[in-house]
Amino acid sequence: MDTENPSAPSRAQSRPTGKNHPRTGGGLIHDNTRHTTRFTVIGNHLAQHPDLSLVAIGLATHIQSLPKGAQVCIKSLTARFKEGSTRIAAAMRELADHGYLRREVERVSGGRVISRTISCNQPGASRSHHEADQPPAPPKKPRPPRKKPLPAVPRPGYPAPQLLQQATDLLARLHRDDPRLLLSACDAAHLAPGVAAWLEREVPATLVREALTRDLPPEPLHRPAAVLAHRLTAQLPPPPPPYRAPTPKPAGPDPWQECDGCTRPFRAPAPGRCRDCRTPVGPA
Repeated sequence: MDTENPSAPSRAQSRPTGKNHPRTGGGLIHDNTRHTTRFTVIGNHLAQHPDLSLVAIGLATHIQSLPKGAQVCIKSLTARFKEGSTRIAAAMRELADHGYLRREVERVSGGRVISRTISCNQPGASRSHHEADQPPAPPKKPRPPRKKPLPAVPRPGYPAPQLLQQATDLLARLHRDDPRLLLSACDAAHLAPGVAAWLEREVPATLVREALTRDLPPEPLHRPAAVLAHRLTAQLPPPPPPYRAPTPKPAGPDPWQECDGCTRPFRAPAPGRCRDCRTPVGPA
């Protein structure tokens, strides 16, 4: 007989005894034909996912094969498959938990709100691919450390422009007394109201300059404007007392005068005649 039993082995096989020997016998055999049209590429991370159910893997495969704009809500999928809405909803939750599906809400014209379903054929890879396509960012230049703001300084009660200009001129000349007190325009603008407050309190400009430059520490001043701001605040003199006009003395009695007519004494502010001599006498 020349007919072979297809289920019988062609020759006797013995069971392998070593760990390094491949396992032989029955198993899966692929009969593959190359697709040229109507095919979808599915990654093994989905097809062999260790945590997804078979329903979820099949549903993800079906969704990835659909064209853009297709309806993939539970109602449309239930009408397409016989698994039922409960199993399909559970499978969609599985896919969402593992990043294969996500929902986004978008507001469109007319004030309507629509929900979009986004299918990811390789979760987590879209962001890395997008970042890989971008040109490398230029290296960031190190920023110099920001300086702390200068301490606050006193403010004049009436900041007249002439008073502030006088204060600015005083600050601009401080480096003549000490080269370390060469101030920037920004520092001078911050300190000028404090100097104006001193000048407003009737402190001469020479005394203000002396208060700012006297007994400075001998070591280098890393921030002279901060030292001057502290002195303007800590050593601010009290305001002068308000001006009071002198109280006029009460007027005393008129001095005694001698009457030019009868030589009788009388009180009057200036020499002249007494009252009787000034009053005309009628006919007898």
